[in-house]
Amino acid sequence: MVGDKYEYYFSSHKNFFAYDPEEQCKVGDIVLIKKLPENRTKLITHSLIKQVYKYGDVTDPITGKKVISGKYRDQIMERDEMFGVAEDGSGGFDYNEAPERGWQEGRKDFSHKVGYKKWHEFEPGHPLHNDPVAS
Repeated sequence: MVGDKYEYYFSSHKNFFAYDPEEQCKVGDIVLIKKLPENRTKLITHSLIKQVYKYGDVTDPITGKKVISGKYRDQIMERDEMFGVAEDGSGGFDYNEAPERGWQEGRKDFSHKVGYKKWHEFEPGHPLHNDPVAS
């Protein structure tokens, strides 16, 4: 939203719950979604069309180069070559040798599991039965 008189800007965010039947996406992935003609549930109003980028694996659409927090990977590699590594041989994370995201799924990576546990279910007729905050 932009105000013309004082030239101020308020950023706004909106969360969408999308249906992913193959469960191929995780939190943080960049995806393309579309609105469903009819809602699947009270919250799920969209469906997944395609996974554009996995979390942490963003590619610049113009140059086709991999990007890491605002810098190209090749720029980071050039900087590491220029300044070298530590005397003990450590330092400089190698993104090309890094394993795929999710390789520790079930051991240390729990992003594939549901993050919310429902503690109480209200019976029909109770004032908080269909309240999304209370359930």
